[in-house]
Amino acid sequence: MEHPRHTRRKVKSVSSMKSPRIEYSETPDYVPVKRRRNFPYPPSTRDNNLAREHSHKEKGSSLLFKSLEQNRNSPISTNSQKIAETEATLLKSILTKRGLLSAAELVSGLKHESSLQTGWTDSFSFGEKECREIRSKLCMSVEGEVVPMPSCSFLTMGLPNRILLKLRQKGVLKPTAIQMQGIPVILGGRDMIGIASTGSGKTLTFVLPILTSIMIEQQRMSLICGEGPLSLIICPSRELARQTHEILLSYSQKRLIEKKSESISAVLCIGGINVQEVMKEPDFEGVHVLTATPGRLRDMLYRRDLNLDICRLVCLDEADRMVDSGFEDEIQEIFSYFKTQRQTILFSATMPFKIKKFAESNLVNPVTINIGRAGAANLDVIQDVECVEDGDKLTHILKSLTKSAPPVIIFCENKRDVDRVHEYLLLKGVDAVSIHGGKDQSERNKSIEQFKHFLKDVLVATDVVSKGLDFPAINHVINFDMPTEIENYVHRIGRTGKK
Repeated sequence: MEHPRHTRRKVKSVSSMKSPRIEYSETPDYVPVKRRRNFPYPPSTRDNNLAREHSHKEKGSSLLFKSLEQNRNSPISTNSQKIAETEATLLKSILTKRGLLSAAELVSGLKHESSLQTGWTDSFSFGEKECREIRSKLCMSVEGEVVPMPSCSFLTMGLPNRILLKLRQKGVLKPTAIQMQGIPVILGGRDMIGIASTGSGKTLTFVLPILTSIMIEQQRMSLICGEGPLSLIICPSRELARQTHEILLSYSQKRLIEKKSESISAVLCIGGINVQEVMKEPDFEGVHVLTATPGRLRDMLYRRDLNLDICRLVCLDEADRMVDSGFEDEIQEIFSYFKTQRQTILFSATMPFKIKKFAESNLVNPVTINIGRAGAANLDVIQDVECVEDGDKLTHILKSLTKSAPPVIIFCENKRDVDRVHEYLLLKGVDAVSIHGGKDQSERNKSIEQFKHFLKDVLVATDVVSKGLDFPAINHVINFDMPTEIENYVHRIGRTGKK
């Protein structure tokens, strides 16, 4: 018997031996490259595909082959042609939709032929020639049938004395161009599309007629708890809805000797505010005017916390964004809750052709008021273009901030750039705040309040601030990058240049 040590040594010696060479008779011989180049090769994969396509063509082409042939034979289109084709397709699709009709109207096929009757009459003594001269002087173009004449004073518009007193207290003595023509149109119950540059007083154009109609309804019959709203204002952002709500409150504040039947309740319906608690208060007597964002309003209607049974006026502020693809489904669902005919008003500084056509196809005998050139920038704004490398943008912002005194707004296209610019300015010792859709609502409100009250010098924001928000004494707007749509650029630079 061998010793274990000898066994291990034997195994080690066996492992170190070379393995025997195994020959396979089927292994092909190596052929040099020079000889292989002269060999005839079978047809390539591309040739097989062409032959297969040719056979399909002879037997009867498939749908896949037909689409391939169509793509090959179609002419190569430029980017501008593709954009034009896309716009034409979009226009054709939205014109077939009835986004501003209720569910009952869609089912029954009901189409209203006449506008709402409000009892307001046109008491102006202008002749037709004088009316044309006023509109020409104000660069005002009006489209529609039997349009009311413009009014050059608030005293001749039929506004209540309570509203006239508030206007005098705030120093608003003369109406702007959009207010001269827009307020009589809305008081007359007509559907309307209002297009005017930023800072032209569009908010007061629909706020004053809304409060006037509510005061008239209050004299006829007061609301009870659970009723309302009588009027609805829809805004695309929370900040714009809050600003509009504050304007409503400032013109509908309770007087010391005011009767209970004369009080007006304005409710704000946005994310972060518990509307149910406000409506369940003991002294709450119904909603007269509701200011809301589309998503929050849709949820309230779905849960039946609100109803639109007696709502007779709806206003879409910044309507080009409201009717666009981003909010079209929500707006259509909201309009499905209406039970009766209502007056529809659309306002914006820009109104693309496709959105304007969509609105006109859904309104009843509308009046279109256009101040200046539709979609044009404010003429009071001086625009400077500076070409800067991407890596030098942050340092160039500091140079741009020295060109004018604060407050200044810096617009960025996305949230990441907002945070980057904001952080850079803070490191350089600039008193800056930022706002975008990713921030908490309380933080957004705080930033806006600090900037409005001149506690901060610079506001860095996305386009959520560009639509409708009013900031006092803005002398300088900086675009960190260009927006994807020209309408957003017009809204951005419109934050300044206000009289």
